[in-house]
Amino acid sequence: MTPAVPRYRFSQFILSPRRRVLLCNGAELPLIPRYFDLLVFLVEHRHEAVHRRDIFDKVWSDVVVSDSALSQAIRTIRRTLGDDSRDPRFISTVSRHGYRFVFDHVVEEEDAAEVRPATAAVAPVAAPAPADAFEPLLQRVTVLPASTAGEEQHREAAELLHALGTAEALRRLGTRPGHAVARAVLRDTRWETPGAGPVPILGAPSPLATAWALVGFRIRRTARVAGARCAGATIGAGAAGVLGGVAGGLMLMAAPTSGASVAVVPVLAVIGGGCAAAGGAGVGTGLSVAESIARSRRALALVAGAAIGGGLVGFGAQWISRWGLAALVGLQVEVGGGVEGLAIGAAAGLGYAAVTGASLGGLATPRGRQRLQTAAAVSLACGVAALGLTLAGRLLVGGTVHAIAEASQGSQMLLTPLARLVGEPDFGPLSSAVLGTGEGALFGLGLTMGLTRRFRA
Repeated sequence: MTPAVPRYRFSQFILSPRRRVLLCNGAELPLIPRYFDLLVFLVEHRHEAVHRRDIFDKVWSDVVVSDSALSQAIRTIRRTLGDDSRDPRFISTVSRHGYRFVFDHVVEEEDAAEVRPATAAVAPVAAPAPADAFEPLLQRVTVLPASTAGEEQHREAAELLHALGTAEALRRLGTRPGHAVARAVLRDTRWETPGAGPVPILGAPSPLATAWALVGFRIRRTARVAGARCAGATIGAGAAGVLGGVAGGLMLMAAPTSGASVAVVPVLAVIGGGCAAAGGAGVGTGLSVAESIARSRRALALVAGAAIGGGLVGFGAQWISRWGLAALVGLQVEVGGGVEGLAIGAAAGLGYAAVTGASLGGLATPRGRQRLQTAAAVSLACGVAALGLTLAGRLLVGGTVHAIAEASQGSQMLLTPLARLVGEPDFGPLSSAVLGTGEGALFGLGLTMGLTRRFRA
């Protein structure tokens, strides 16, 4: 039998985890789901100071976010409860550790009888608002913050404007100096502010300046998180490339009629690892940046970001390879890279977006079975894209190695013995398709496992 989940009564509030409502004097107070979960977590652990790390693992278990996301959540909860960080009644900051729910008289009671919310919300008792509450806040949000503390005050002012009324705040904002910065922070904070209205960019004054400021805000807030994910994607894809190179080298050595020596194994491992790591860096960067800056049209942003990242690295590798082969050994080989990077990057973004579509408010870090499902989806998408490329006559890493070996004399890298394993007399369309599909699938698997590795924020 499932144990009953109690509700909590403190001061004039009732917190019901089972019904997922926070009531004040019988009226429901809105909180977005993650902030509601955070308040429940703090109340449930009110006899201890909760470490920030434990909060991230519990409340943001499926995404990784910056420290400022937690600060904003605490700020919103305090405002909802009418609390003051300088003289807290409910939530106290524990320096260098985390937070603690400090209200002494919390009553646990059975959550059987329904408490009917009032028709209109009754806000906690607060100081009387000034005659014009909008103007001081508008003056604060039109100035670009110069420090981390200033950025938090900047966002707090935007949240308060949403609470007063988003539409009225935008009307009063108009086109005064700094309006693009203000519109950007209002757009960014609307996702975490219950009851906030829409903040359009297209059709509003200075859309390009507003979009640029918005991207800057989001990149700065998630720079360390995104950087760590890029490194993880690079390492994961590189490890997959090394594994593929080793497997290919061993198969080449073992294939009938092959004259390859053991030296091909480390060479193919280095080639596979280097190419995959470069591709992982490009696609991982594109995915991380897109996921950092996009809250609406997330899937489109992920596909575009991954395609751009993969394409840039691919075109760079293509140019360097062609130039290096021609300059160093006089070989003219049609080395690909750019189109392949675009296609496989777009496929990785599509597979990733399809499985992590519900992850909002951070960079997705699925766990357990969901992580394996994400890796499988990206692997499948990259494998299909690679198959399409090879059927169109585009060469991936293995095919390019074979082409270079054919143009050279005495090379042990000819993949003809591998082609004979699949029934072709020479390295042809079937061999290229089988090898390319395996390369793409293995790349997608390593990329995703590295990208979604959870680390301490």
